[in-house]
Amino acid sequence: MAGAAAHAGFKREHAVKPRSVPALLISAPASNQGKTSVTAAIARWHARQGLIVRVFKTGPDFIDPMILARASGHPVYQLDLFMGGLDHCRQLLARASQDADLILVEGVMGLFDGQPSSADLAASFGLPVLAVIDASAMAQTFGAIALGLASLRSDIRLCGVVANRVGSDAHAAMVGEALPAHLPLVAALKRDTQLTLPERHLGLVQAMELPALDAMLDAWADAWGAALRPGFEFEPVTFVPIDGAAPPRLLEGRRIAIAQDAAFSFIYPANLDCLRALGAELSFFSPLQDLTLPDCDAVWLPGGYPELHAQTLSANAGMRTALQRHHAQRLPLLAECGGLLSLLDSLQELDGESHTMFGLLPGSACMQQRLAALGLQSVRYPEGELRGHSFHFSTLQTPLEPIARGANPNGGRTLEPVYRVGQLTASYIHHYFASNPAACAALFGAGLEASTR
Repeated sequence: MAGAAAHAGFKREHAVKPRSVPALLISAPASNQGKTSVTAAIARWHARQGLIVRVFKTGPDFIDPMILARASGHPVYQLDLFMGGLDHCRQLLARASQDADLILVEGVMGLFDGQPSSADLAASFGLPVLAVIDASAMAQTFGAIALGLASLRSDIRLCGVVANRVGSDAHAAMVGEALPAHLPLVAALKRDTQLTLPERHLGLVQAMELPALDAMLDAWADAWGAALRPGFEFEPVTFVPIDGAAPPRLLEGRRIAIAQDAAFSFIYPANLDCLRALGAELSFFSPLQDLTLPDCDAVWLPGGYPELHAQTLSANAGMRTALQRHHAQRLPLLAECGGLLSLLDSLQELDGESHTMFGLLPGSACMQQRLAALGLQSVRYPEGELRGHSFHFSTLQTPLEPIARGANPNGGRTLEPVYRVGQLTASYIHHYFASNPAACAALFGAGLEASTR
């Protein structure tokens, strides 16, 4: 993940100049319309023709980008006007445009949902919008929905519509005829249950767990190529970089060990870029398989699915000892969501079975069927403000008193507590490090004496 996208949004590079590249934002009237599969299909179809396709995901998301990265062959970065800010998003797009033949941005939820919304992002960068609409349960009303999406705001422009999950050629013709002349039907994709990705409580199943994913992506690309109406062309968009300075190398000489496996995989590529830009040396380990930590000055346990691997984690006595030793030496450790769950005394699965966890934080968590928390978060640490988001299906019981609580910029109920024991900081929040690189550096021990090699 270190190629052309490394350090995106952080390095001052005078070679980055404004460049026009065909680009598109793929959105929909609601969730579950098929945005991810259509975006992946377009990416794979063009990548197979030898084009460099760079894909972005609007808003906080870890799982869809894994699918899109496999489809395009390149890392997928987030574009979020709250977590990263307008200038950061502008720099990410400008850097991607330097070698891309096509830039795709998958929206989040419905086109106008959320604050900020996919429409806000499209308006900020002049991205034409392709609307994906599930046509499976409608006919002429399809045109009314498309027209509503096109006309609600004057600062965005729909360049076309995709009718997804149509039942037949006749059905496709019917929905196409309902569209006004200025909204072309770009493609009509037939319903095919064989081309549906499996889901679980946090969304799609992770790419690494799908051995047939590449075959599925090729099938999606084939379907897109067959359904694409003649004459549709991607419009060029000019992406203008900013002249931003790289952050001070506050983590120079510090080694950060990062958990990365099927249980701990929720890692923004931009977070890795930020740590490297701050001067950190990164190494990766698997709490599922490894018996000890790499030689390091700090540890990051990101989110993921520890609840699906609780028995394996519980049985890894070597990793439990290594983490406890790291904590006892008062070395920094940041645990996010699934990382937080793994550090508790115990974790209870949906079936009621309880597993002993790594035992660095007093308390226990219980998985549940319904969503426990969802929303963007901003938290004021003693080290500074960091932004991110929360999304989980577990509840936590702990005697610890939080040192801070997250705030929701949209006034939502999710106000995640943050706990600290020594140099261990833990919460349900998935942080976006670029929102405040200096505060991020402080969490990983900037200013502390690094251990000797």
